Amino acid sequence: MRLRLPAERPTEPPTGYKIAHPMLSQDGTRAGFTGVSLGGALPYGVLDDASCVYGRRHRPPSRLCDCGFHCVHDRTAAEALLCTAEHRAAVLLEVSVLGAYIRFERGYRYARQRVRTAAVGPCACGARAAALADAGWGRPGWRALAPACAGCVRARTSVSLAGFAGLAGDGLRVSATGGRPSPGGPAGVAPRGVPGVPGAAEGFGVPELVAEAALLQARLDWFQTQLARLGDRGAEGSGEN
Repeated sequence: MRLRLPAERPTEPPTGYKIAHPMLSQDGTRAGFTGVSLGGALPYGVLDDASCVYGRRHRPPSRLCDCGFHCVHDRTAAEALLCTAEHRAAVLLEVSVLGAYIRFERGYRYARQRVRTAAVGPCACGARAAALADAGWGRPGWRALAPACAGCVRARTSVSLAGFAGLAGDGLRVSATGGRPSPGGPAGVAPRGVPGVPGAAEGFGVPELVAEAALLQARLDWFQTQLARLGDRGAEGSGEN
């Protein structure tokens, strides 16, 4: 005899919470996420199907495997994972559990999901994030991103929070949480795109333009500092001759 688990037929998709690293494709035209544990090697989109990370030919979630998307029931439990050193740059996701799923005491393992919201924590300096910038690592074809304030973006590849949401598509909402007000602009403002990154949206409002100008000013200040250093080195070289 095979043990059959009780079947659930909810009227609405269950809601779950998880953490993940935001990702930007190499050509800058797509955005997504990658998990922090078992499925970290496979970036996924806002609306996506799970696949077996072991390459087996069954449909997730299989009771004889641990494949599939994972999430927890409680938002607080997911937020607690952000306290660990290796997860400080991750973002908090609210997801809809779609398709077949297996319920556990603390969460779900399931076949398909829609990421509804992404909450971006503060920059490493403690200021509220205004963008997502190159984190210095990635996966083949994908750059990992980390929260960054206007003052810390500098010349790194980056995309604004609203720009990331636009690239990800499917109605994703991205917001900044925590941190002190950014030195480059007002807290809570989500600019619509960093110039030079595909997917920047049109139709700026005054708050978005203020935040966008702050990002540009921060980058300009960084470039001027580098030029000044190069000028000083050139002057020293001329003096020696």
